[in-house]
Amino acid sequence: MRAAGFLALAGSVIAASLVSGCATTEVRTGSSDQPMKLACRLANYAPNEEAGWAHLQSLGIRYVFINVPSPETVQAVQAKLRAHQLTPLVMRGTADFSKDSAVEELAAQTAICRDMGVKYLFLSVKHHGAPKADVYRRLREAGDAAARNGVIISLETHPEFGTNGDVHVETMRQVNHPNIRVNFDTGNITFYNRGTTAVAELEKCVDYVATVEVKDHNGEFEAWVFPPLGEGKVDLPGVIRLLQERGYRGPVTMEIEGVKGVQRSEAQIKADIEKSTAYMRSIGQFE
Repeated sequence: MRAAGFLALAGSVIAASLVSGCATTEVRTGSSDQPMKLACRLANYAPNEEAGWAHLQSLGIRYVFINVPSPETVQAVQAKLRAHQLTPLVMRGTADFSKDSAVEELAAQTAICRDMGVKYLFLSVKHHGAPKADVYRRLREAGDAAARNGVIISLETHPEFGTNGDVHVETMRQVNHPNIRVNFDTGNITFYNRGTTAVAELEKCVDYVATVEVKDHNGEFEAWVFPPLGEGKVDLPGVIRLLQERGYRGPVTMEIEGVKGVQRSEAQIKADIEKSTAYMRSIGQFE
């Protein structure tokens, strides 16, 4: 039996979800001093991702966002995580939602998440010409598979299913599944939209947010300028305050994509991540 969807009440959100075939309840309460978990996306180091493992450990970062490993590499990735004292909080999945095979693809990926103890699978969804109704159905079926594995699939702030807060909410209402939720990307709001802010759009959909990516931006529509955190125009302190006020306890992942066409050296990438880490620790309580 599918669990009930979100019930939003003033100051709290009660979300029923299915974990290992049993209904469980997650309760969000009001503001608290309890720290959130600060993670870093390993892809921030591209094309020098190998350098990221030891660098994150040196910064005292305990949590990481990585791609879902292939089945044959799971043990090697787990060993590498242990060696660098890193815990994966979110893993990036992929699926072609123009085809019914997307459900099977995600079922396999959420099984890997389960085996690695990861609760959240990040996903950017495109319909590739398929009717939206078919994509909603496939997401709902993928949500059933995720529930069996105790995983929540969080949809990125991307067109066509998460362009802004309103679109995120519409997708959540159409899919209507407790294991399909929102990954809110702060920098993508002003990249994909005019005349709004990350805080304004987060306010619209915060009750559905399961994972957050903090990313700064220069505020110009479709400008690929994503500087170190704290050096752009995104109100990241306002985002953190809103999350705290709404009792958010999910992952907060740092993403620093740089400037399109500008190749950064390994040293520059590390410096950007160091500045971003220090900035996040200055505006909120994180473990």
